[in-house]
Amino acid sequence: MQAGTDKHCCIFCEAATGTADEKTLVVYRDALCFVMLNRYPYTSGHLMIAPYQHVSRLMEAGESTTEEMMRVARQTERILEEVYHPDGFNLGMNLCEAAGAGVEQHVHLHMLPRWKGDANFMSTVGNTRIIPEALEDTYTKVKNEFLRL
Repeated sequence: MQAGTDKHCCIFCEAATGTADEKTLVVYRDALCFVMLNRYPYTSGHLMIAPYQHVSRLMEAGESTTEEMMRVARQTERILEEVYHPDGFNLGMNLCEAAGAGVEQHVHLHMLPRWKGDANFMSTVGNTRIIPEALEDTYTKVKNEFLRL
């Protein structure tokens, strides 16, 4: 198999089937999908919602999986609102390489809190990321809020 098509080399499948949630940055598990921090976030609180099912396109996922992903996205919005008090959110999926997918073999929904005047554009124009919080701190904050569900 080509690199990137083998689900045994997929960061989402590794996180989904593993038990080392802190290491893989999984903050929440539901029946059909889970939430994990982005290891290379654009902002503090940059999360990804992924199905356990290894599919590369949203249309390949089951109806109940996509419904649960949206329900979890709504819960995640409330949690990020509580933890970070952002001015807004970006939600998005990059399906396939042409759309900019970094991990194109496993569909996932990015959810990022945003603030007026934030420096998110620095990653694009300056090849630099500005994150005001350590990933470990983000993990603890978000995980604790998910535990309160």
